[in-house]
Amino acid sequence: MSKSKVLVTGIIPVQGIKRLQEVCDVTYSSGEPFTREYVLEHLSEYDGILLMGLKGDKELIDAGKNLKIIAVNAVGFDAVDIDYAREKGIVVANAPQGVRVPTAEMTIALMLATVRRLHLYDKIVRSGKWVDVSEQKYMGMSLQGKTLGIFGMGRIGSQVGEFAHVLGMKVIYNDPHRLDTNLEKKLNVSYVDFDTLISNSDVIILHAPSLPSTEGKFDKTVFDAMKPTAYLINAARGVLVKQDDLINALENNSIAGAGLDVFETEPNIPENLRSLDNVVMSPHAGTGTLEARINIAEEASNNIISLLLDNKAINMVNKVEKYM
Repeated sequence: MSKSKVLVTGIIPVQGIKRLQEVCDVTYSSGEPFTREYVLEHLSEYDGILLMGLKGDKELIDAGKNLKIIAVNAVGFDAVDIDYAREKGIVVANAPQGVRVPTAEMTIALMLATVRRLHLYDKIVRSGKWVDVSEQKYMGMSLQGKTLGIFGMGRIGSQVGEFAHVLGMKVIYNDPHRLDTNLEKKLNVSYVDFDTLISNSDVIILHAPSLPSTEGKFDKTVFDAMKPTAYLINAARGVLVKQDDLINALENNSIAGAGLDVFETEPNIPENLRSLDNVVMSPHAGTGTLEARINIAEEASNNIISLLLDNKAINMVNKVEKYM
């Protein structure tokens, strides 16, 4: 019996697809990732695709005439037209577990670096200069006793909240889907409305998906309503924040600072954002550890194996009826 054929795109640790290679006929490039042109030309030969670095739009879906599954090598699946895939009977699955802890770690790292002003300190020391942090203008903010507001209380947001308690922070959250009260007690978090989250938080962390209801949610109105001593941390999706409004808020000291792993215009970051001393930035590196990338690839691989070998959809995000 011939093996199912799977195409792997993007730069993915080979350790993460070892099991997939054992049970399927896998096409994988260990050097440069396959171009979109290559994928479109050859995708009709494959039963599944482990997708990273390319858009799963209608053109790609139409090219996959025999596709049964698009396994996204990430938790986010906004790069895939999931409705069109459902029309074609193609399962779209994501990898929500592998990203949870590493992204939460990056969020905490950004928060600590931002409120303790490590970017500014690093810049000063590298220049050969020195400052006396006894001067208040050079001081950062301690997190113990401060209020953390989490916008989007899914797996990652919940993990961030757990980490934040270790730092002695009070955690409040806002999400369209309120947690069960017993889970709130277990996590030691309190639900508040959006306006309360914005006005009461010392640090606001974003962990919501990109949806019509969340895109551009954090704009001038929101920044004006935040405490002038508050910080914004975004390790979710760049489009949640209106970048120009954020730049203005940072330039005018409407808020104290920001820690950004994602950007509305990435990878093209405006110079006036890059030049600010009250911003810490990283290149969409929330899952940028070897352990994380292996775990994510294994999770995406398991999605493919389960569907192609056992006809069972796991982590499905687009509700293809024959697999429900």
